[in-house]
Amino acid sequence: MKFNFDLPYKVVLGSKSPRRKDLLTQMGLDFEIRIKEINEEIPEHINAYKASEYLARLKGSAYKDSLKENELIITADTLVILEEKILGKPENKKEAMDMLMSLSDNKHEVITGVSLLCDTFQYSFSESTEVDFFNLSRNEIEHYIEAFTPFDKAGSYGIQEWIGLIGTAGIKGCFYNVIGLPVPRLYQELKKLSI
Repeated sequence: MKFNFDLPYKVVLGSKSPRRKDLLTQMGLDFEIRIKEINEEIPEHINAYKASEYLARLKGSAYKDSLKENELIITADTLVILEEKILGKPENKKEAMDMLMSLSDNKHEVITGVSLLCDTFQYSFSESTEVDFFNLSRNEIEHYIEAFTPFDKAGSYGIQEWIGLIGTAGIKGCFYNVIGLPVPRLYQELKKLSI
């Protein structure tokens, strides 16, 4: 059942992430999906903790010329940061193994940047969640990579998957943010735009 947001906009999700689609659907929002490929390169001068919001805004800007008057596009980017270093999506099994070994028995931050763009404004924000992992064995990490192929995920893992179920020692902040969208904060921001 859909929730009546009273938004004066038609909502568009600018993401091919099935997790973001599921989260918006669970929120009860009516939306359509549009995909545009962009170069997600982060300039050297951008601080690691600001990078996800920078990328979310960049993704949103790619739709600016194609948006209709009553449309609002939501774009987002999630990054994993360990000791001030960004862990992006792994390109192969070795990179995934190295990332997960570095996250094992360690705390890291997951930051999701979100951009809301329409024809009259662009607003962005980011949320940070601290995740603490138990010590993960090489065997556990190898099993996870083989079974779940996490090559489309920042930091090489999805917290909603097996490794999150068995490996998460603690979370400080929004759980949904780690999945890929800080839904409670997004809901509050959309409420501000309601009629």
